[in-house]
Amino acid sequence: MSEARTPAQIEADIVRRREQLAVTLDEIGVRVHPKTIIGDAKAKVASTVDQTAGRAFVTVNRVVTDVKGRFVSEDGAPRLERVVPVALLAVGVVGLLALSARKRKG
Repeated sequence: MSEARTPAQIEADIVRRREQLAVTLDEIGVRVHPKTIIGDAKAKVASTVDQTAGRAFVTVNRVVTDVKGRFVSEDGAPRLERVVPVALLAVGVVGLLALSARKRKG
């Protein structure tokens, strides 16, 4: 059998529940406030940008390390058998571009 509650106990319970409801409504008000929503969106975008920049850095670092490994030996000396052909190709491309620009002017 349950004990009967006194009017004072019921009133105290109602007061306590009203206070809990007021706190909950305040929390909801903060969560749906436009400044809170905008702040949350900004934080999410910043987090996404940071993650994307981090992935890009790792990818670029991996590519640079790979390219460096192709043109530099493990002891740090340049691999001339690979550097010279690439340098000649670059000089050739620049020369062709210079000739092409010269013909357009003339």
